[in-house]
Amino acid sequence: MTNNFNSNNLKTIAYRNIIDLTHAIHPNIPIWPGDPAIAFETVSQIEKHGYFLRKFSIGEHSGTHINAPNSFDPAGASVDSYAPQSLVSPAIAIDIREATVTNPDYTLTVSDILNWEQQHKFIEPGNLVLLYTGWQEKWDDKQAFFNPDAGGICHFPGFGKAATQFLLEERSVAGIGTDTHGVDPGKDESFAVNKMVLGKQRIVLENLANLHLLPAADITLVIGILRLLGGSGSPVSVLAFVA
Repeated sequence: MTNNFNSNNLKTIAYRNIIDLTHAIHPNIPIWPGDPAIAFETVSQIEKHGYFLRKFSIGEHSGTHINAPNSFDPAGASVDSYAPQSLVSPAIAIDIREATVTNPDYTLTVSDILNWEQQHKFIEPGNLVLLYTGWQEKWDDKQAFFNPDAGGICHFPGFGKAATQFLLEERSVAGIGTDTHGVDPGKDESFAVNKMVLGKQRIVLENLANLHLLPAADITLVIGILRLLGGSGSPVSVLAFVA
């Protein structure tokens, strides 16, 4: 029997704690306007069938989820094509809560990134950048979470276009994620940031939870997708291994 294992390729995850960045799924979570409602239906009961079983219905971009390139590009990759290696990634977290308290439309800037690096460390290639806006605290209040104006335009923070381009081109990041319902700011209905990141086959995570428990760096993310054939995305379980 031939052993193809190469000890030089051995990778390890050093951690002191594991934090779940995933919101629990139930019918009352915030759903993007126009997306299908979440529904659960009991199929089998212990008393009658000897076991408990439900079926459920959920949109591909509901709850804590990942977006796939074919969300915006018909020729883009679907969620089932993600390599397992791409779903384990080092990560850093940038806290912009101070800015979003007074400006719900605030977007991450290149200056924010450079200031973060000055305080912490250089963002090395292959990192996934998480944006902590404070919006996770609004999760149980749909009105506050989407923060729509009289015209129905949502107002929540996100990644700025210039900052996203900088992260992709100057820092070669593996992707981005946030605690709002979109990496784009709520009022940008063009989904420009999503398209920029997914156009380069990188990761996009939305509706993350528990970002307040993360340090600024020394994080490893493990993203558990549903391998939906042809899927435009998937609800995910995201675990953060913190060193």
